[in-house]
Amino acid sequence: MITISLCMIVKNEAEVLARCLDSVRGIADEIVIVDTGSTDETKNIAAAYTDRIYDFEWIDDFAAARNFAFSKANELFIMWLDADDVLEETDREKLKRLKETLDPDTDSVMMHYHLGFNAKGEVTSSLRRNRLVRRERGFRWVGPVHELLEVSGKTVYSDIAVTHKKERKHTDRNLRIYRKRAERGESFNPRDLYYFANEWKDNGYYAEAVDYYERFLATKLGWSEDNYAACLKLADCYVRLNDRRMQGRSLLRSFGYGRMRAESCCRMGAYFMEKGRLEQAVFWYKAATRLGSPDGITSAVEHEAWTWLPHLQLCVCYDRLGQLSAAQEHNEIASSYVPDHPSVLRNRAYFDGLAKRDIVMGKGEST
Repeated sequence: MITISLCMIVKNEAEVLARCLDSVRGIADEIVIVDTGSTDETKNIAAAYTDRIYDFEWIDDFAAARNFAFSKANELFIMWLDADDVLEETDREKLKRLKETLDPDTDSVMMHYHLGFNAKGEVTSSLRRNRLVRRERGFRWVGPVHELLEVSGKTVYSDIAVTHKKERKHTDRNLRIYRKRAERGESFNPRDLYYFANEWKDNGYYAEAVDYYERFLATKLGWSEDNYAACLKLADCYVRLNDRRMQGRSLLRSFGYGRMRAESCCRMGAYFMEKGRLEQAVFWYKAATRLGSPDGITSAVEHEAWTWLPHLQLCVCYDRLGQLSAAQEHNEIASSYVPDHPSVLRNRAYFDGLAKRDIVMGKGEST
């Protein structure tokens, strides 16, 4: 059986830290907590789980703090979590089994990261992360903000998921870090340019975000997944800037990076629906339904785009085109994924009403 050091960096996480550490109780053989300046009860809570608690002076560099935490690990493998992450019970059991069966020569284990959920708790957005790495390989984190764990070698793709239960509201902390670096005249690599653009966008500076996304794409050196995401985010920025022409061009641009994806197809469908060009909207929504599953995609996946959403939108398009049979068919396909979705139920009631009206008017027969 392999052994695991859980390494975490924390600051003022008193509200969520115990929940996180409870979820790995009995799995982590060692817990390393690196505190970057808490002023609440974080360290006292951590002390109930481990005596391996270290202080690290915050220097606006997440990678430096994570590398310090990794340097304190002693076990065969290192796992990392944020304080607002948890392992649900099914994933706890999967990780226990992985400990018993994992080849010790494995270099890295990728796990799902569940980020978004609907009202029923079903996953709507997820990606994959390297969560478990062999300590002796000395893998390092890079990047002061939106840090990346650089790994190589033998990777196992597991079905274990870490669930993100974000409690805090978004802040401009990361944007401030990037702006300080820019003011100091630091140069940015392509990955920095991409995440700097994200911070501009997330804080409502859409023109600045467009500028940095274009700088990033112009390098032609970005990770393909980031290139793809940058195009979609550019389109979102242009919506905010009321530039529909550039929105459309940005969406089309996304198809130049890797395989066709349902997220882009659905956005193209919505773009044409808004213009009232329903035949083109149908083309793109139908394209989304033919793509199969998003297996193999390691960046963020919007699961609704790969399942029920294009069918629900096809229902609307076909209804407006007067093709009621096709509209009803796609509503029922959407229902197979989300049977209780309010729009599915409203559509069904709408079609039932039309059928009853036709019976009254002598256009159909009751079944």
